[in-house]
Amino acid sequence: MVAVAVARHSARATRTSGQRTRSALLDAGARLFRERGLADVSLTEIAAAADAFPSQVTYYFGSKEALFVEAACREVLHAAAAVEAAGRRTRSRDAYAARLTAVALDSPALPVFAEALLLARHRADLRPLIARTLERLHQEGARAVAERCAAQGWSLAAPPVAVARAFWATVLGIALESAGAGDAFDRPAAEAAVLATLSSEYPSRLAATRARRPDPS
Repeated sequence: MVAVAVARHSARATRTSGQRTRSALLDAGARLFRERGLADVSLTEIAAAADAFPSQVTYYFGSKEALFVEAACREVLHAAAAVEAAGRRTRSRDAYAARLTAVALDSPALPVFAEALLLARHRADLRPLIARTLERLHQEGARAVAERCAAQGWSLAAPPVAVARAFWATVLGIALESAGAGDAFDRPAAEAAVLATLSSEYPSRLAATRARRPDPS
């Protein structure tokens, strides 16, 4: 009996140690990927930042790309929680829409998750986690919008899940646009585009913003 108890204790200790190592690798990878992107971060750097060995990255995640996608999914869900929390601190519908827009567009998690979406185009093994994360974004977003609108007595022009899907599709597209356009990125137009997903009042604002933009020709 004593030998069995010792063996079980040893197994639990091993699992706990493994969980700590995996968590440390995920934290280190998330930080490095956020700062430099997937291509410019090596397994050796991730392992060193987590006080682990490079082989442990592949042991716990299978590949650097799989670690990247898991980190990106975790971080975008944290960003979504921050967006929801920011919205709860507002009182008017306009302030709610504007606050959600600002917090989402300022999140460093969005460009990383957008990169993970593109990576999954060519990696079928990475798609299930991406799909689950998107589903959670949409469902949690729909719940948050529905709860806030019910609490404040606001109406919606579309079902909450449609509003949430439109919101996240827009902000992720804008994250890609911002990364590719650099200094040419039009932040006011981007904000108006996101606002348009949250209220039927905002398409006119989007059209007005576009009308004020100079003709590139």
